[in-house]
Amino acid sequence: MKIVLAKSAGFCYGVRRAVELAQEKAEQGVPCVMLGPLIHNKDVTGRLAAQGLRVVSSPEEVPDGCAVIIRSHGESRAVHRAFAQRGVEVFDATCPNVTRIHKIVAEAEKRGRQPVIVGTPDHPEVLAIAGWCEAPAVLSGAENLEKWLKEDEKRTELPLTFVSQTTSTQKIWDDCVKKAKKLCTNAEFFDTICGATSKRQEEARQLAAQCGLMVVVGDRQSSNTRRLGEICRESCSNVLLVEQAEELGQLPQVDMVGITAGASTPAWIIKEVIDKMSEEILEMDKSFQEMLEESFKILNNGDKVTGTVVAITPTEVQVELGIKYPGYIALTELSDDPTVKVEDIVKVGDEIESIVMQVSDRDCLVKLSKRRLDINKGWEEIEAARENETVMEGFVTEDNKGGVVVSVKGVRVFVPASQTGLPRETPMSELLKQKVRLVITEVNRARRRVVGSISRVTRAERAAAAEKVWAEIEDGKRYTGTVKSLTSYGAFVDIGGVDGMVHISELSWSRIKHPSEVVKVGDTVEVYVISADKEKKKISLGMKDHSQDPWTVFTSTYQVGDTANVRIVKLMTFGAFAEVVPGVDGLIHISQLADHRVEKPGDVVAEGDKVDVKITDVDMENKKISLSIRALLEPSYEEEASAAEEEAPSEAE
Repeated sequence: MKIVLAKSAGFCYGVRRAVELAQEKAEQGVPCVMLGPLIHNKDVTGRLAAQGLRVVSSPEEVPDGCAVIIRSHGESRAVHRAFAQRGVEVFDATCPNVTRIHKIVAEAEKRGRQPVIVGTPDHPEVLAIAGWCEAPAVLSGAENLEKWLKEDEKRTELPLTFVSQTTSTQKIWDDCVKKAKKLCTNAEFFDTICGATSKRQEEARQLAAQCGLMVVVGDRQSSNTRRLGEICRESCSNVLLVEQAEELGQLPQVDMVGITAGASTPAWIIKEVIDKMSEEILEMDKSFQEMLEESFKILNNGDKVTGTVVAITPTEVQVELGIKYPGYIALTELSDDPTVKVEDIVKVGDEIESIVMQVSDRDCLVKLSKRRLDINKGWEEIEAARENETVMEGFVTEDNKGGVVVSVKGVRVFVPASQTGLPRETPMSELLKQKVRLVITEVNRARRRVVGSISRVTRAERAAAAEKVWAEIEDGKRYTGTVKSLTSYGAFVDIGGVDGMVHISELSWSRIKHPSEVVKVGDTVEVYVISADKEKKKISLGMKDHSQDPWTVFTSTYQVGDTANVRIVKLMTFGAFAEVVPGVDGLIHISQLADHRVEKPGDVVAEGDKVDVKITDVDMENKKISLSIRALLEPSYEEEASAAEEEAPSEAE
C-alpha cells in the first residue's frame, strides 16, 4: 500500500497564526480568555484550555482587567467597539483574509452599495463579516440568491457587492456569480475564497481521483473539513472522515491511500493518523516532517518567487506561493503600462514570477511586485539592446519642451525632441499614450539615465520600405497610401516609404480647382501607378476609377432631347461649360443661356450653379455635347405651329 499526503494538509496560515498567538500569550502568563473557540478543533482548544486559556461565549463574559483573544473567524465591528469602550486589551487573531473581507463590505456600504455575502448564514466567520455593515444579504448559494432577487424585483437594479466565505467551494461561488451576472445590472464581485482553501480543495479532488481510499482528518464541526469530504466523495467511493487516529479502524486493501486534512487540523493529529497507518504503509512519497518544513519556508525582501494565481479581485491578484503565507500583488504593482488590462496579463491558474516587497508576519501575507521584477529584467534587456542596437517598443508617458519620456520594459527612456521624428511646429503631446519603436542610444544605470531615438527607427524602416517599393513597383500596381501634403497642382501620397504624386487631373473625374476638394492630409486612399521613373525616383499616381469610362456612363444615361440637371464649371466669353456626369462636360453657348440677349455668361450664371438644361446635340466622334437653357424656356417650333392652328378661324366661319 502506498500513501500520499496532500501538500496543503493541515493548518492554514491564518489558523497557524491564531494558535501561535494564543500559545505565546499562555506562555507569557498574560491574563487572557478566548472569545469563542479559537478554531474549529476541540483538541486544539482543549490544549489551550489546559494552558490556562479558557473560552467565553460572549463579550460580556470577559472579566474586567483581562485581555481577550479574537478567534480566527473574526468578530463584528460592534464587538471591537465594545471592548474599546471598556478598555479591554484585544489580541486579534482574525485571519488576514477574513479581515480583508471586513474592509471590502464596509467600504462597499460607504459607497452606497449593498453587500451580499455568499456563505453559511450561521457560520461564525459569516456572522462576523455581516457585522461590518448595516444591512447585508447572506445567501448560501445560487438558488437562495435567485429567490432573494425575485422577492423584490428592484434588487436586480441595486449596486451589489458580492464577497464569499473564505472556506466556501469554488463551485458555489461560481454558480452565484453566473446567476448574478444574468439577473443583476450593477454588480461587482470579490472572489474572497481563501487561496489556501482553493488549493487544498483542488489537491484533494485530484488526489481522490487517483486513490482507492481517501482519509480526511479534521473536526466534524469544521465546514472546511466537511467540504473536503464532499469533494473527495465526488471522485472516490471510499472516504473516511476522522477526528482522531483511533477512529481509523480496519482499512480496506487498496493500492494507494490519500490523506488530506482541514485547515484547523494540527500537525500532531495528522502525524498520529499516519503513525497509526504505518503498519500497512509500504511506501510514502515524502515524510510528514519534510512536508511540514516546506510549509515554513522563509522569504526575504528582494527574493524572486514563482507562484500560482488563485484569485483576481478589482484591487489585487492573490498568489499561492506554497508557503504558510499567501502573496498579494496590488494592481499598481502588476504592470508599468497604465493602459493594460489585468486579464491580458494573468488569469487564475497561471504561474507568475514576482519579487518580494514585504513579508508581514503580523498580517500573515507577502506583498509582491511583478512590475518591479519586470523593471529589473528591463534594465538588463535595455543594456543588451544598446549593445546590439535592437529595436524596442514602449509607450509615451510624458512630454515636455525637451522631448518625451517612453516607458520601455518599465524603464523611463528619454527621447529628445530632435529624435522624436515630429516636425518642429508639432507639439510633443501628439505622441502621448502612443506606442512607439525606438533604439537605445545611451545607458547610464548608475544615474538611471537612458536616452533613445524614435526617428532613427522610422528613418531606417522607411528606407527599407522604400527599397522594397522600388524593387517591386510597376505600372498599374495598386497601393493603399496616406496623403502627406497638398499643393495647387496635386497631392503627395506615401505608398510605404516612398511618396508619389497624384496630379489634380487624376484625383477625380469631376473638374476641381484644388486637391482639398477631394482629399485632406492624413487621409487613407487607394491609388494606382501611372508611371514610375526609377532613375529620377519619381512616381505618378492616379485615383480616378478607370473601370467605367465617363463617356460611356453619359451615353448610357442620356440622349438628345433629354433634360439634365448640370453644374456650371467654367465661364468663357462664348458661353459656359457644365458638368453633365463626372468627367463629361457640355457647352451652353451664350445664345442658349437665356430667352433674351446676353452680353456675357456671368450675367446669367456663375461657377458652381446647378441648372436644368436640354441636350440639343451629341457629337459622338469628337465627344462633344451641346446644351441649352433657352430650349427649356421657349416653346418648340411644333408647339408654336400647333398654337397657331388653334387660333386660326375655320373655313366654316
